Amino acid sequence: MKAIVQTKYGSPETLHFKEVEKPKPGKNEVLVKIHATAINDYDWSMVRGKPNMYRLLFGLVKPKYPTPGMELAGKIEALGPDVTSFNVGDEVYGDISDYGFGTFAEYISINEKALVAKPASMTFQEATSIPHAAMLASQSLIDFGKIEVGQRILINGAGGGVGTLGLQIAKVFDAHVTGVDTGDKLEMMKALGFDKVIDFKEQDFTQCGKLYDIVLDAKSNRPVSHYLRCLSPNGKYLTVGGQLIRLLQITLSATFISAFSKKSVKVISLKANKDLDFINRLFEEGKIKPVIDGPYQMEEIPRLINYFGMGKHKGKVAVSIQ
Repeated sequence: MKAIVQTKYGSPETLHFKEVEKPKPGKNEVLVKIHATAINDYDWSMVRGKPNMYRLLFGLVKPKYPTPGMELAGKIEALGPDVTSFNVGDEVYGDISDYGFGTFAEYISINEKALVAKPASMTFQEATSIPHAAMLASQSLIDFGKIEVGQRILINGAGGGVGTLGLQIAKVFDAHVTGVDTGDKLEMMKALGFDKVIDFKEQDFTQCGKLYDIVLDAKSNRPVSHYLRCLSPNGKYLTVGGQLIRLLQITLSATFISAFSKKSVKVISLKANKDLDFINRLFEEGKIKPVIDGPYQMEEIPRLINYFGMGKHKGKVAVSIQ
């Protein structure tokens, strides 16, 4: 089978196509023919081995996982002897990062717990664009944000996967949603339904005097004190990614902030695939639909990782595996 392989850390150009052995499923694993995958921040970090702290996860000297990729949608071709959740021919999708990586390939053997059934109405490209970003958005807004009807929400980095799906989840609660991003993404965001759009190159949302009940941040590129001043008295600041030094600052300051005010800050620790049944219902009811940049072809993955790293993508970067 064909796979994208990395043997050392470096620029995405060090990735290469390679013929590798088709895997066989272990006792709790399913063999999946991958029809679509997506590009994520983990891929950008894993390929480069940066920030260096991530090498504790991905391998100190060289990559632990020769093939990157953490989201997939596909069809089950074989079962391990102890598999109970699926049958051959089932269409599945999911974020597999709790069990490994390797979706930039034609096939993968992965623990059955890494996957859920794909609704028949959902295309493979739509399915691969949902699990990681939708879970970050859902767990931020609902599980930790405790979003309520009519609240004022701001999403920073709103033109990517988390932002575009976060908007649609917030609109289930009739929230007023402001999106922050720049460039070509702004028109897409207006068309998608953001109530207000801010170009961060023109305006700093932390200095505009507006207060928000929830700030969902995919960038985390400011001191935590800047975010606090745009929160309502009971507001919550929730981050799903960004600069490592900022994430550490937010984590260390969380207890102090909650002790001296009713505001709260939190770095979201993702529980992969936890609420996909909820997301599936919203999809089938027509309340959410992922914004897809693509789909592109497998041989374009090295270029697409660079494209993702530059922040130029709209929604999720999806790749068809043929």
